[in-house]
Amino acid sequence: MGSPNQESAMTVDLRVPTRPDVAPIQRRTLRLLIATQIIGGIGVAIGISVGALLAARVAGVAVAGLAQSCGVVGAALLAVPVTRIMNGHGRRPGLVVAYLVGAVGAALVVLATVTGGVPLLFLGMLLFGGGTAANLQARYTAVDLAEPARRGRQLSLVVWATTIGSVAAPNFAALADGVTRGWGLPSLAGPFAFSAVAFGLAAVVLLLLLRPDPLLTARRLAAAEAGTRPAGDGGTPLVADAGTPLVADAGTPLVADAGTSPVADAGTSPVAGAAPAATKTTPVARGAGMWAAWRVVRGRPAARLGIAAVAVGHLVMVAVMAMTPVRLGESHSDADVLRVVGIVLSVHIAGMYALSPVVGWLTDRLGRRAVILGGVGMLLAACAVAGTAGHHTPRLSIGLALLGLGWSATMVAGSTLLSEAVPAGVRPSVQGLSDLTMGLAGAGAAAASGFVMRVVGYPTLTLLAAIAVLPLLALALRRVPSTASVEEE
Repeated sequence: MGSPNQESAMTVDLRVPTRPDVAPIQRRTLRLLIATQIIGGIGVAIGISVGALLAARVAGVAVAGLAQSCGVVGAALLAVPVTRIMNGHGRRPGLVVAYLVGAVGAALVVLATVTGGVPLLFLGMLLFGGGTAANLQARYTAVDLAEPARRGRQLSLVVWATTIGSVAAPNFAALADGVTRGWGLPSLAGPFAFSAVAFGLAAVVLLLLLRPDPLLTARRLAAAEAGTRPAGDGGTPLVADAGTPLVADAGTPLVADAGTSPVADAGTSPVAGAAPAATKTTPVARGAGMWAAWRVVRGRPAARLGIAAVAVGHLVMVAVMAMTPVRLGESHSDADVLRVVGIVLSVHIAGMYALSPVVGWLTDRLGRRAVILGGVGMLLAACAVAGTAGHHTPRLSIGLALLGLGWSATMVAGSTLLSEAVPAGVRPSVQGLSDLTMGLAGAGAAAASGFVMRVVGYPTLTLLAAIAVLPLLALALRRVPSTASVEEE
């Protein structure tokens, strides 16, 4: 029989799991996310491509824009319950619920088209935002188990995958409409019927295949490397099987509040632009909401910068991009304007997504803060070029391409910085707060840009957009006392 000390050590060994090799899990997760991003991107884009036309037909031209805005607002608001589910139960159920809500919304839009019900149309468009919310949250899922030196690249790959679905989907809208009209559905209902199918398919794929859950696995590894287990598990030994739940119902995960010292994350090392170390520990309840997330962000300069980069980049991009077709309409005939708008916006979308893997590589190579500063520079350049382009379409196209690149830089680098600046236990809530802020900023920018365009014109709109970037520039240039990663606290 061994000594008491040996028996104690054996007991500890049984209660603390050995760390599995996360590389195969991460590779499988990335492949799955890329596949579902393509499917979900098709679902979002094929509906949006005819959304304004359908809304104008059902509700009238005057409120067609408002119906489209419901999708944007819905994506922002749905980030709150979806991330609450993720915080308590993992990424898989959160993403599945988001896609299913989007599928229900698309089905309601089809029903509204059949019945002519305007309130039903607005409700459907609001819930349709669930597909967008899922696509946005997938980028965070990509970094739960990513190595610190590859977080930016792996997040950017998921962002880039959205491009495939978004670019391909509008070309299928006419086909979808033709097929469903043969089934007796009204014109323009078909794309939303296909959206419902795409969202449902993405939900089923994730439900069946996103195992083990990357967030729960990251939390388990964090607890293991800290030599402890998640609080509140009632003394139940942890096991190495990544498929088992990490957090028990009765307790709270090992996370830290603002100014606290969180548990180390799995497989981490210092990275550029991460949060400073802190000392005091306070648990945040499982399923913590937006207020608890804000308390965490408030005490972490790197997290504040990450949220600001994502929100400001999105605000500026939406404000300028939304009024660019109107600007083009001032100098092109009705016969040409749609073709020109299509070309200019294609250049803009290419700037947003096509180079996102390069942006991710630069984020890992140069650091998060450096790429955010680069994004700020491109946003300012975009406003300057577009605002002074007059009616010169090629120059305006260059401005929109720079606008897309600036958005990509702030989105990828800001999301990466935010994800590593907060502890794993509260990370989904903080990421949900970021998506909520981003969505509301974009919706507000879209609503205000039309008014500004009408009153003072496009050049002044771009000037105001450039001014909106300056607080982010000041925040990004502010020095942080420590650059230690949150996982090392």
